[in-house]
Amino acid sequence: MDFPILTSIVLAPVVGLLVILAIPEKEELLIKITAAVATFVSLVLSVIAYVNYDKVAGGMQFIQEIPWVERFGISYSVGVDGMSLPMVLLTSIVIFTGVFASWDMHSRIKEFFIFLLLLVTGVFGVFVARDMFFFYFFFEVAVIPMYILIGIWGSTRKEYAAMKLTLYLLIGSAFALVALIALYLNAAQQLGYPTFDIATLASVNYDLGFQKFFGFLILFGFGVLVPVWPLHLWSPDGHVAAPTAVSMLHAGVLMKLGAYGLIRIGLNFFPEGMTYWAPLLAVLCIVNVVYGAMVAMVQKDLKFVIGYSSVSHMGYVLLGIASLNLFSLDGAVAQMFAHGIMTALFFALVGNVYHKAHTREIAGFGGLAHNMPRIAAGFMIGGLASLGLPGLNNFVAEFLIFIGSFTKQQVLFGWLDFRVLSILAIFGVVITAIYVLRVIQKVFFGPQNPKWAHLPDAKGVEMVPIVILCGVLILFGLFPSLLIDVINVGVEPLLAKIEAAAQIGGVF
Repeated sequence: MDFPILTSIVLAPVVGLLVILAIPEKEELLIKITAAVATFVSLVLSVIAYVNYDKVAGGMQFIQEIPWVERFGISYSVGVDGMSLPMVLLTSIVIFTGVFASWDMHSRIKEFFIFLLLLVTGVFGVFVARDMFFFYFFFEVAVIPMYILIGIWGSTRKEYAAMKLTLYLLIGSAFALVALIALYLNAAQQLGYPTFDIATLASVNYDLGFQKFFGFLILFGFGVLVPVWPLHLWSPDGHVAAPTAVSMLHAGVLMKLGAYGLIRIGLNFFPEGMTYWAPLLAVLCIVNVVYGAMVAMVQKDLKFVIGYSSVSHMGYVLLGIASLNLFSLDGAVAQMFAHGIMTALFFALVGNVYHKAHTREIAGFGGLAHNMPRIAAGFMIGGLASLGLPGLNNFVAEFLIFIGSFTKQQVLFGWLDFRVLSILAIFGVVITAIYVLRVIQKVFFGPQNPKWAHLPDAKGVEMVPIVILCGVLILFGLFPSLLIDVINVGVEPLLAKIEAAAQIGGVF
């Protein structure tokens, strides 16, 4: 395909924000339509790329490369493989539905959509970048607008949450930057010329000490964004304070940048180093799963429930990465996609209720299904996906992760069997079922609270995110091969590289 489809996906939001800059602020409807059209273009092109990806050939496809600063080996180079293409599709779905979830906004919407489109441009750029310079550049573009979006349009201690989120993410990105600079310099010394090309950098053999030290920096830097416990404290506050569309992007795709960085950079560049640190990651991710689920179980605010639930579910992604086999890595990438769709649905629904009721307190609701049946149905689908019901996308992803982790023959730290961690992770599903069913029962069923009998159900444009996100969960749940076959093509070469690396023992 000669058409620069990936560049068009990245630039469509940029064109949209430039058009919005020229639109008078009072033309609110025109601004929203422009944002919807720009994100729809990215969505259509993402679907076209996904359908036309050649699974037989595999590898990077739809490649476009333009030399930029040749002296330093920097090129504008984009492409996607089986791991990044689903993330591009996920991002386009979440941002398109996020625009419609923000349709009822009337406060400084011109600036809001400009920063929202800038944020998603950065996310797209990270997933398609084949050049390390542009990978990090787009990573920063994706992080910085979050501070403004939460600080201005957020709620519930928004200034505190915005600053906390930004500081955590910038500290994490600083650690990652140190590792990337060291990687660049080391590779230039071995190759005899400088380059930021990711494929070339990944082909260099780095010594074990280098891999261990800088692999840990990568683990720390990108782990903050996942987030890995105990570096997770910024995430729930950010979820709660953010406006609806930003919460959808935050949980749906921004957290996935961290996991994607661990796979694309960590495992690809430092296979031996990341294998060395995998036991530590495995233990921390189980804390993510169990701790996040138990804290979610006692929350009183709907957004805090989803926020800590996201910490828990991203633990499954980390478990898949730490297990380092075909099933687990396939499941980790699939879980990134499934969790992104599920949490975007949750935040769209909670935002709809909050806009109408001006509260998110679980105890204050009751019987909302009587007058909001569509929202109740959407929340039930998202809840059932969260607890891993067969027929929905999350089940397939978690099942692969559990198989991969349970079949891994490794004893950690000399005494901890990997299968024990798998059992604890499965126990997290039980806790998830408890708090999900509790929230559904308290908010949507039981006697109707007369105070909320007047609340209207979702209708019109409000139904766009509900229909699309529920449809995606069901589609990939019933036909998982549509997703897994693509992911598998991207995972197999990476796994072959990991298996070829020298096997290193645990941390202790």
